[in-house]
Amino acid sequence: MYKDREEAAESLARELAAYQGQNPLVLAIPRGAAPMAAYIARALDGELDVVLAHKLGAPGNPEFAVGAVSEDGSVHVADHARRMGIDEDYLRHEAKKQLQTIRERRQRYTPVREAIDPGGRIVIVVDDGIATGSTMLAALRAVRAQGPARLIAAVGVAPPDACERLRAEADEVVCPLTPQTFQAVGQFFRQFDQVTDDQVVSILAESSDQ
Repeated sequence: MYKDREEAAESLARELAAYQGQNPLVLAIPRGAAPMAAYIARALDGELDVVLAHKLGAPGNPEFAVGAVSEDGSVHVADHARRMGIDEDYLRHEAKKQLQTIRERRQRYTPVREAIDPGGRIVIVVDDGIATGSTMLAALRAVRAQGPARLIAAVGVAPPDACERLRAEADEVVCPLTPQTFQAVGQFFRQFDQVTDDQVVSILAESSDQ
């Protein structure tokens, strides 16, 4: 159990200390991971940006991920989506809708510059926690396609099976808290306030000024 996202970020930064001074590119999956990624970037003397991926919600239950789409348009469909009988038309429509959300967020988050190129960099992709891992997997695949020198997934909390799925995509997975019983990310934070788009914009602007 973490007190808050800052305590989770402190824990991740300690485990990532070997990358301090190597100018890692720390990429947050918005919105919740943005303050954590900013903390880690400062601790490691790295550079901060976002990687935009969004879960595909299940029919009638948008909070339950059945896949994810990344900024480059690539779609990851979770194995359980097939078992649930979700058809291709629904997945295409949901991916199109979430991709539009992603593009609107990019315009809002970094309106005056392109996304930072991860090519040849040590890249740390950060999320506050994952349940199924679909969004993180989509983010990792999108970053991998751009040729990072090393790709690390850093997650505050995740069930063990989700961490195993990440190991197939990342060179290293850092997750200090891996409970066997897992219902929702927020249950492992005593304070788990929603992070707003305005906060993400402010965090990115502040990092650019430093």
